[in-house]
Amino acid sequence: MTSTLIWIAVFLIAVGLYLSWTAGRLDRLHARIDAARAALDAQLLRRASVAQELATSGVLDPAASIVLYEAAHAARQAEEDHREVAESELSQALRAVFGEAGQMEAVRAAPGGPDAAEELAQAVRRVPMARRFHNDAVRAARALRRHRTVRWFRLAGHAPFPLAFEMDDEPPVALADRPTT
Repeated sequence: MTSTLIWIAVFLIAVGLYLSWTAGRLDRLHARIDAARAALDAQLLRRASVAQELATSGVLDPAASIVLYEAAHAARQAEEDHREVAESELSQALRAVFGEAGQMEAVRAAPGGPDAAEELAQAVRRVPMARRFHNDAVRAARALRRHRTVRWFRLAGHAPFPLAFEMDDEPPVALADRPTT
């Protein structure tokens, strides 16, 4: 009788440790999602700010400036529900304005242009990386939250189900192949 109680106690402790470890892992994944989302938000804001600054610099032709400024402004001011669409529209505007190398050469020829061009190129390159890190963390948390144990014991608590950030982040041709310095 005593050995049975000991085995039951050992089993319950092992299950408790497993549940605690799983809940901790899930909590760390949620913290990783929060950090990755903050990094993604920072990169998106940086990209929009650089694009808006370039649009108002007077280096681009007036039509390109208006297109780029409006898309960058919309991306910076977008509500959370419409953020993915606004950021995709900024990507499309960047591709439309810098679809050919000629526009980028005009930017580089202007005073302070090489720095502005490099800053834009870096901002455009960092967005897909930040989005990939965020979506990888979301994918890992979703996989863990789908386990029966997590659902049955409600180990996720009241945390919202993590959502991936889906947007068009393909870089413009003129910025895609430039290595960072």
